[in-house]
Amino acid sequence: MNARFGTVVFCGLSLLWGLAQAALDIGETAPEFTAKVALAGNVQSYSLRDELSRGPVVLYFFPSAFSVGCSIEAHEFAEALDDYKALGASVVGVSRDDLETQKKFSVQECRGKFPVASDADQSIMKAYDAVLHFRPDYANRVSYVIAPNGKIIYQYTSLNPMKHVSNTLTALRNWAKTGMVQAP
Repeated sequence: MNARFGTVVFCGLSLLWGLAQAALDIGETAPEFTAKVALAGNVQSYSLRDELSRGPVVLYFFPSAFSVGCSIEAHEFAEALDDYKALGASVVGVSRDDLETQKKFSVQECRGKFPVASDADQSIMKAYDAVLHFRPDYANRVSYVIAPNGKIIYQYTSLNPMKHVSNTLTALRNWAKTGMVQAP
């Protein structure tokens, strides 16, 4: 293998590894935030601290409302909301989309079942290292499970929307049974 090819392979693998990692890891304290959210088309205030006082929170970041993958993921979270509630957990989505877009997305794709926050200035995305590195105008697809004490008990990063719901539910179930998280 020549040196140039080796450098390209190394840089490519380093980039992929970096994209797959979330800066906030299990055991770290989740950054507190407040935001305007849309729930069933209505705007309200959301406080992570207030929500954690009621139970664990699944905080998920998505790149763009109404894109195919984000719509699939929102549908899956909406369909599983009763499972989350049975575990005492709530769900909130976050993207950079403006509040008017989130109002429509909360009705059509989230089925009016959980709130989605507008993070136009990307302050929440940055605090959770959820900015998509190769498209910094968008959120990466990252899901966090946060315990009521504010500690992150699980995180999953993948642009594929298909495992975020099943993985976060498994993490919550394991945590509810044992107080610890076992990898899904």
